[in-house]
Amino acid sequence: MISVTIDESIRTCCPAATLGLLQCQVSVYSDDTVFLEKFNQKIAELSEVELSQANKRPFIQSTRQAYKALGKEPNRYRNSAEAMCRRIAKERGLYYINNVVDINNYLSISSGYAMGTYDLANVKGAITWKRAPEGTAYQGIGKDVLNISFLPALFDEEGPFGNPTSDNTRAMITEQTKEILLVYYTFNGGEDLEDWLSLAQELLQEHANGTHFETTILRG
Repeated sequence: MISVTIDESIRTCCPAATLGLLQCQVSVYSDDTVFLEKFNQKIAELSEVELSQANKRPFIQSTRQAYKALGKEPNRYRNSAEAMCRRIAKERGLYYINNVVDINNYLSISSGYAMGTYDLANVKGAITWKRAPEGTAYQGIGKDVLNISFLPALFDEEGPFGNPTSDNTRAMITEQTKEILLVYYTFNGGEDLEDWLSLAQELLQEHANGTHFETTILRG
């Protein structure tokens, strides 16, 4: 598995910060009908939740608390799990992107963990998870340039490429993607991550031709 470490800048502020990591080879294509039905069923289930309760789920709360500890305003820079759950509660649904991205999003809204999935062909060298220095910014996927100062971001040799709020276009999943790193961002010790990693592997095997799986849980 690619080398990933947790920097002291995160350990100090968020001692329970933990990453669930899965690396594998995949095929990227449109969602099949079986997965799409599962995804839509989960969206329908979560649409029953009132908007005011969308950020009250325990794992979403722990991420919000981590943002505060790191110096980032969680209401202005919502983590991706919270943002998707709020969108669903507003009955706006979610966009369908491709099988790998949508598996990521299904797992995120199901667990309450913010997540990211990255094309390893566009990640250079070892990865460090650290508090982004003040003034750090990048092009978010489907967004303008995003100020990621103080967010817990993944950095490689070329700079930041992902965080629990929004990922950089550099390592985004496309139809050309062959090998991925799927990341659960957690701030509660990640005691249930083995189960969520197992489910991720199962879904990627069934709906993305996933092979050559490696998983690990990285604690600060």
